[in-house]
Amino acid sequence: MRRYWFPKRYADTVARLRVFLGFVLAAAFGALSRPDAMSLAWGLPVATAGLLLRAWAAGHLAKNERLATSGPYALVRNPLYIGTLLAAAGLASASRSVLLAVVFAAVFLLVYLPVIELEEQHLRSLFPEYEEYAARVPMLWPRPRALLGNERFRWSLYMRNLEYQALAAFAAAAALLAWKARP
Repeated sequence: MRRYWFPKRYADTVARLRVFLGFVLAAAFGALSRPDAMSLAWGLPVATAGLLLRAWAAGHLAKNERLATSGPYALVRNPLYIGTLLAAAGLASASRSVLLAVVFAAVFLLVYLPVIELEEQHLRSLFPEYEEYAARVPMLWPRPRALLGNERFRWSLYMRNLEYQALAAFAAAAALLAWKARP
């Protein structure tokens, strides 16, 4: 039996609260951010890199239909969450708020890590080959020089996975920061 970091009951609870917490974080972001031109110049490119990683991953993900092992999934098992972490780190940096950075980091540790565990349990039940994939590909830290696989990025999967919503949220956050940073 595989041991997990978080009790299943806790993971189930935070998975249900994840969307609500996103709205709370958005409100905190709006209230606590104090960007300037320099913080935007440093933070927004990092956030953009996270968004691009999420987009790349979404273009290789056919949820619950087949195990994604190509593209960024050849490097790391959870590229969507790595992209989210990068985007959050970039936005926190752009916001110039240490408190936001701490809150975003806590949310990743206390919300996203349990959700990752739940998703991995789900994938193990759906795909018998997941165990071999998990043994070969790290959960969160990409392995160097991995083969990216033969499958190509598919815009249809990007759209089906609703990844344009992350783009819209990023655009709104960047616009808010730019507006707040104006002289």
